[in-house]
Amino acid sequence: MVAPPRLERVTVAEAARRYLAAVEVETIRGVLSPATARSYTRDVTEFGRLTGRDRILDDVTGADVDSVLVRYQSAPDARYTDPDRKPGPGRSTATVNRFRQSVTRFFAYAARECWVQADPMQWAAPPAKVRGTLRTARTALSAGAARSLLATSPSDTPARTDQDLALRDRLVVALLLVLGPRVSELARTDVDDVAREPERATWRIRGKGGNTRTVTLSPPLAGALDDYLTLLRPALAAKRPQDDDAQRALLLSWRGRRIDTQAIRALLARAVSRMPAPYQREATPHALRHTTATLLVADGWDVKVVAELLGHASIATTGVYLDRIEGELTAAIRSHPLAAAIE
Repeated sequence: MVAPPRLERVTVAEAARRYLAAVEVETIRGVLSPATARSYTRDVTEFGRLTGRDRILDDVTGADVDSVLVRYQSAPDARYTDPDRKPGPGRSTATVNRFRQSVTRFFAYAARECWVQADPMQWAAPPAKVRGTLRTARTALSAGAARSLLATSPSDTPARTDQDLALRDRLVVALLLVLGPRVSELARTDVDDVAREPERATWRIRGKGGNTRTVTLSPPLAGALDDYLTLLRPALAAKRPQDDDAQRALLLSWRGRRIDTQAIRALLARAVSRMPAPYQREATPHALRHTTATLLVADGWDVKVVAELLGHASIATTGVYLDRIEGELTAAIRSHPLAAAIE
C-alpha cells in the first residue's frame, strides 16, 4: 500500500511563495492571463500580511479566515484614497468576494500539496451576496450608442505622423464591439493568431484556462485588420526589431511595444469621449462584451452561439451578460395577447 502523504508544516509566507511560483508557471503556459496572475499575487500577498507571514499555514482556521475577510473589507479602498482627502470607503462586497476566491484557490492548492490537513475555507462563512445591479460602466450600450461608437474617430489627429494610431484604435473598438472578446484576450493576441485568406479571415482567440476558439471576421472587420497590418503595424514593429514579444504581438503601441490592457481601456475611453453627447456615458471593454451578447440575442441569435462566441463554458454565464434591451419592456406590453381585449 502507498503511504499517505505527510503533512509539511510551512509558514504562510513560504506557502505563498511556492504557490505564486506555480501561478507564474501557469501564466507562462497560457493557463492564466497576466491580469489574473497579478490579482492572485496581490490578494495572496495581502492575505499573508493580514494572517501573519510567520504563522504556520496549517494552524489557520475558518474563524481566522473570517477575521481576515472582515479586516480586508473594512480597510480603505486604495482606488478612492486621495492624500489630500479623508481615506476612501471600505472595500465593496464584490471586491471582498474576489479576494475570497483568490484565498480559496490558494488553500485548494495548499491542500493538494499537503501543507494543511484540511481546507479551512470549508468552515469559513459563505461569500456575501452582491446586491444591486451592475455599474453603468459595465452594462451594455444601446444599439444606437454602439453604432455611434463604431462611427466615432477614436482620437484626434496627432502632431507627429508616427504617433497616428487611428487604424489600430478603430480596429480595437470594432473587435471589442462586434466580437466581444475579453480585454486580456485582445492584448495577448499575436499576429499568428489571425489568418487572412482570399475568401475569409479568422481569429484564434486564446481564452481562459488555455481554451481557444476560432471566429470568422466579417468583411468590414477583415478590411480593418488588413489596413492595420499593411499600413501601420510594419512601421510600429520596426521601432523595436530586437523585441521578440513585440514582433509577435498583433497590437502595438506607438513605441513599438505590445499594447496592454490599460492602454486598451484608455483608447476606448478616448473614443467614448468623442461620441455625440446624447450617447455619451462611461463604458469599459467589459461593457462592450455585454453589448455584443445583448444585441446578438435581441437580433435572434441562439444563446448557445453567443456563449461560444464569448468563450463561456456555460450558457448560464452568458445569461448574466444579457442586459435589459432598451424599449424591450414597452414593446412586450404593446404586443401582449390580451392588450386588444381591453375595452
